[in-house]
Amino acid sequence: MSFAAQIKIPATYMRGGTSKGVFFKLDDLPEVAQVAGEARDRILLRVIGSPDPYGKQTDGMGGATSSTSKTVILSKSHQAEHDVDYLFGQVAIDKAFVDWSGNCGNLTAAVGSFAISQGLVDASRIPENGICTVRIWQVNIQKTIIAHVPITNGQVQETGDFELDGVTFPAAEVQIEFLDPADDGEDGGAMFPTGNVVDTLEVPEVGTFQATLINAGIPTIFIQADALGYNGTELQDDINNDTAALERFEKIRAYGALKMGLIQDVSEAASRQHTPKVAFVAAAQAYTASSGKAIAVDDIDVLVRALSMGKLHHAMMGTAAVAIGAAAAVPNTLVNLAAGGGQKAAVRFGHPSGTLRVGAEAKLENGQWQVKKALMSRSARVLMEGWVRIPGDSF
Repeated sequence: MSFAAQIKIPATYMRGGTSKGVFFKLDDLPEVAQVAGEARDRILLRVIGSPDPYGKQTDGMGGATSSTSKTVILSKSHQAEHDVDYLFGQVAIDKAFVDWSGNCGNLTAAVGSFAISQGLVDASRIPENGICTVRIWQVNIQKTIIAHVPITNGQVQETGDFELDGVTFPAAEVQIEFLDPADDGEDGGAMFPTGNVVDTLEVPEVGTFQATLINAGIPTIFIQADALGYNGTELQDDINNDTAALERFEKIRAYGALKMGLIQDVSEAASRQHTPKVAFVAAAQAYTASSGKAIAVDDIDVLVRALSMGKLHHAMMGTAAVAIGAAAAVPNTLVNLAAGGGQKAAVRFGHPSGTLRVGAEAKLENGQWQVKKALMSRSARVLMEGWVRIPGDSF
């Protein structure tokens, strides 16, 4: 009996923010995978090691968490005044499914450096020393993101003293600007898809909650922590070891997606795992982060915990951080109220791994709130580069 040989695909394994993923140049993929479709999905599933009923992704590059089961495809941009097109695929761990419905804000931090190193940015735009401004077109959400990547002696500088809670070692700071991050596409319309900054969300067999439903960075459902029986200082084990709690969060997510107009029936939520996110918020209080670091009440403005792909995130998704910043900037959202109220240009929030600061510019125009820009700092680093190998009959 004969078996197909393995094939090699050029790839780079990178950390971006508090996530890791496998990065590809579009034209390095097998020709059949250079267009969207089943072949591309099957290749990425095999690269990452999904679906894995053991939940470990042992036979692939994935790390068996939502933060490490990710893929990125980059190419020279087809958009005017942009350098690179960025397509993100969130790979399910236990299902044969790649979710293309949203962005990864954390891996965005690595897009600029990969694009520079792989020749996707015109050499004339790269300084010998200084900052290279990489103009990114985020294909999934059809938005512009600007990455400010440090350059030393003509090369991307990856080492530095910038510390990011949720990442063990310091690195070079990469500043990210999310321009016009509110979703004005087919999925939701306005930044607040219901027209309200706070809604009543009825979830059968679970309860009725006050919720802020926002499309900024990534569609997100914010609920008060105490309405769920939490205080906002929870760490991963407090949530992820509670099967009943995870089932409740998934039901909240499904009915929130329905109310936001992201799906037409709650049954569709199962095939849209990446979006929306569910998060719970509380007023600032002291707690101990997962690393053992003590977070003082004066270190933060608000507490936020968010779930990704059905589990509490170990830190904070970059796109959810944009949603937090946008919601905090608009008076009377649940995030804003938990942070003390009033209009805010920036907010420091506490997450399971520590703290993060995010800024947002919000304006009321024609009776609707608009966020023109959200800003945060991240870091990125190449972990390995070369080829990934998969069986030739994987697709």
